Amino acid sequence: MSIDVANESGVPADEERLSRLARYVLDAMRIHPLAELSVVLVDEEPMTELHVRWMDEPGPTDVLSFPMDELRPGGQDRPSEPGVLGDVIICPQVAARQAEKAGHSAQEEIDLLCTHGILHLLGYDHAEPDEHKEMFGLQGELLSGWRAAEGSIAGTPQEREDTAR
Repeated sequence: MSIDVANESGVPADEERLSRLARYVLDAMRIHPLAELSVVLVDEEPMTELHVRWMDEPGPTDVLSFPMDELRPGGQDRPSEPGVLGDVIICPQVAARQAEKAGHSAQEEIDLLCTHGILHLLGYDHAEPDEHKEMFGLQGELLSGWRAAEGSIAGTPQEREDTAR
């Protein structure tokens, strides 16, 4: 699976973490191993330009998704078709403001936005109440699973110290 993470925002970000998160989400959604995804972090100015151009709405937004091959999640016994999922564009400055309001870290907000953007690439939406419930429920499940998996990889601080010895 090809996951390209580029930080063009000037804000420090953990690109490797975003890559692991994207891989976790794509694996959980049974996306074909040959699929491609791009995640780009941008400043408010380019995000504003994209938001105005593609959504006809003013100001910067937190995340935009630009699907390419319209891939859909795979099934129980099969992955999706191979192809290019598309681009997830995230604005860390907007994410930081939202994180403060939500009472969690900017990294947690960026994780949420990355997951949200990938779900949009996979055809999920939240315009209607039923769609909203499905998409945000799945987003919550994926993030909970990610946190559990990431925690088990990282281990406790003592386990990391013991491993380093």
